[in-house]
Amino acid sequence: MNGEEEVHDSPAGWVGEHVRDYVATDGRKGHQWRGLPTLLLTTRGRKSGLLRRTALIYGRDGDNYLIVASNGGAAKHPLWFLNLVDEPLVELQVGADRFAARARPAGPDERPRLWAVMSAIFPTYDRYQAKAAREIPLVILEPVPGQPKVEKSNTDDADRADEQG
Repeated sequence: MNGEEEVHDSPAGWVGEHVRDYVATDGRKGHQWRGLPTLLLTTRGRKSGLLRRTALIYGRDGDNYLIVASNGGAAKHPLWFLNLVDEPLVELQVGADRFAARARPAGPDERPRLWAVMSAIFPTYDRYQAKAAREIPLVILEPVPGQPKVEKSNTDDADRADEQG
């Protein structure tokens, strides 16, 4: 993924608005959504090859980030999950920080402990799992060592300039 390619935001109305606000404010608006921590995940479309970005609730496990491919408990996995299965190198934005990460579904030995982390943050995941006809994947996002962080935007400087005059 490079900074030159166009990124396509989620087409879902409120999610797209959330993503645009998050990007425009370096996460000051959007990192906390209804009291829940959210990050932006950018994947490469497995069919289109285009970069796709969406906002997701996240948790932490040490240096790693955790997300849940719940799709609201629907019968099918969300498209972003299918994309990262095909291409596990993704980009994350957490607040103002943007960086590369490698995605992998949690294995059976780690999933119960990590599911408890995520359901403590968003208890509705348990309801989604109960109604889903599939095991909802829990994804571990491991920051890629040695990858430089993507530069933060100059939003802070622009905001200060606006405040001054």
